[in-house]
Amino acid sequence: MASGANWVGAFLSAIAAEAGAAANTLSAYRHDLEDFSAHLGATTLAGASRADIEGYLSALAGNGLAPSTRARRLSSIRQFYRFVFQEGWRGDNPAGELRGPGASTRLPKTLSLVEVEALLAAARRYGRSAHERARNTCLFELLYATGMRVSELVALPEAAARGNPAMLLVRGKGGRERMVPLSPPAQAALAEWLVARDAQLAEKHQKSRALFPSRAKAGHFTRVGFFLLLKDVALAAGLNHEKLSPHTLRHAFATHLLANGADLRSIQMLLGHADVSTTEIYTHVLDETLKSLVLTKHPLA
Repeated sequence: MASGANWVGAFLSAIAAEAGAAANTLSAYRHDLEDFSAHLGATTLAGASRADIEGYLSALAGNGLAPSTRARRLSSIRQFYRFVFQEGWRGDNPAGELRGPGASTRLPKTLSLVEVEALLAAARRYGRSAHERARNTCLFELLYATGMRVSELVALPEAAARGNPAMLLVRGKGGRERMVPLSPPAQAALAEWLVARDAQLAEKHQKSRALFPSRAKAGHFTRVGFFLLLKDVALAAGLNHEKLSPHTLRHAFATHLLANGADLRSIQMLLGHADVSTTEIYTHVLDETLKSLVLTKHPLA
């Protein structure tokens, strides 16, 4: 298999099969490798050298790409050539010893408990109908109660929510499954939403396996739809909607748990992080919060 283009296809197929990579992850790998290939010009992926890769990284820096983006591009290239070398298609790994730019550690944006309460209250009253308000309430309550990724939330099957469950089974990255507990407000919002959901489907003589049905191609409410909804609800809550993202509620979930005494390993399991080092970022968020309290609330500050 001498063609670099064929190598990319084989590489993507391998990580999809072995690591259970999600469609978005595969798309990111493909985009990174296609961008590198375009930079090479007449040189193919099969013939690229270490100097070619270093030149590509320098070009990215010259174009003003953030260190985190450059680090991700190099990670894609490094994994690709590791796979090629292991398959025996090349006798060397041109990216094997390359080290990328250190991505700056940016603390995740989060919300205070007061801000979360304002957001949840706004979700309860935002919507053109009782049906929409029930859906919006359920979406926001579930997201904050469980710390789910938005992609996990909108793709929930309705079967997982039947029987007034105290916990939900969530399928996360790489197809990994985990159980997440529901708070009493989330349970109540879920029960109310199921009644409204079932009534509307029955009225329209429709069926759906999705907990949050939609006319979208996926058959369920989309991530983009939730992103737009979040902006509107945040605006209704009087919050700075421009700096809010769906992940902000996930960060708030983890930060508030940690502040109230939960251990990192438990938070790791609830968030579905494969490595606890990913979860450790929230200790820094908490440190910054405590530092801010001392600087603003201490009588001698």
